[in-house]
Amino acid sequence: MESIIFDTEDGQQVELVVLDETRFNENNYILVTEDADAEEVEVMILKSLGSEDDETESFESIEDEEELKAVSAIFAQQLAEDDIDLEV
Repeated sequence: MESIIFDTEDGQQVELVVLDETRFNENNYILVTEDADAEEVEVMILKSLGSEDDETESFESIEDEEELKAVSAIFAQQLAEDDIDLEV
């Protein structure tokens, strides 16, 4: 699985595993977790801010609740196809 390094708001770096990705309203989103091997995992949805160069893509947490609900529903549907439940 692909992983990314995410800089948290408090300046720490966290390695996140990318579980899935989607596109909504001309934006790219990824579904990530810190521990993909656990039986139950906590996930985050991050929105792509694009690339500053050819190698580095920036992401941010979604602040808008309506946008988060819409993207969560898309990921829930995609994961349901693999018999995985996503609780929002």
